[in-house]
Amino acid sequence: MLSLDEARTLFDACPDVVFFAKDRLGRYTGANRTLLQRLGLADESALLGRTPRELFPEPLGASYHAQDLAVIASGRPLLDELERHLFPNHAHGWCLTRKLPLQRAGRTVGVIGISRDLPLSAQSAHVIGRLQRVIEHVQATFASEIRIGDLAAMAHLSVAQFERQFARVMQITPKRWLISVRLEAAMRALEAGGESVAAIAQASGFADHSAFTRSFRKHVGLTPTQYQQATRR
Repeated sequence: MLSLDEARTLFDACPDVVFFAKDRLGRYTGANRTLLQRLGLADESALLGRTPRELFPEPLGASYHAQDLAVIASGRPLLDELERHLFPNHAHGWCLTRKLPLQRAGRTVGVIGISRDLPLSAQSAHVIGRLQRVIEHVQATFASEIRIGDLAAMAHLSVAQFERQFARVMQITPKRWLISVRLEAAMRALEAGGESVAAIAQASGFADHSAFTRSFRKHVGLTPTQYQQATRR
C-alpha cells in the first residue's frame, strides 16, 4: 500500500486530480499540490489540522465535511460522486469524487480520496443537471428493473444523446456504470454477511443468480462466494 508521501508525490503529477487524506474528525493530514493551489495556500502546513468547512466557501465546505464524516462513521466508500468543486481561480466546476475509509488494524482512522475534474467539454450545467437527476435516481432504485431508454427519457435526451453525454461526463457507459453500482452494493452486502448469495443478487438488481455470478466474476475476479470468504479471512 502506498504511503501518504508516495501518494502525494504520485498525484502531484496529475494537475486535474485533487488528492487528500483526513483523520477521524475530517481534518486534513495531507494533500497534493493541486489542492493547495486551488485553495491559494503556500504550503501544506496551512492545510493540516483544518476541515473543509474552514477552507472552502459554503455550502461546499459543509457538504465535503459531511461526506467525510459519513464515510468514516459507516466505513462505506463514496464512489464517483458527481459534485461541484473549485478551480484555481475559485470558479465553480464539476468533478467526480471518490472517498474511501482509511483503516488500520480493522479500525477506521480517517478518509482518503481524490476528486477528478470532468473534461471541459462536459462543463455544461444544463447537461450536468440532467445527468445528476439520473444518477441520483439509479443510486436510489438500482435494485429495480432499469432500462437505458427510461433513463434517457428522464434526462430528456434521445438514447444516443444520453449515452454519448453520459460517457463524456462519467468516462464510462451508462450500462457499465449501472453494473458497477449494483456490484458495489453486492460487495458491501457480501462483506456484511447474513444473507445468501441468491438473496444478495436479487437485492442488488440482478434478477438471475447465474448472471450475477458471471458478472461478479468478470468484474471482480472472484465468484461472490469466493469474495465473501476472502473478506472474512
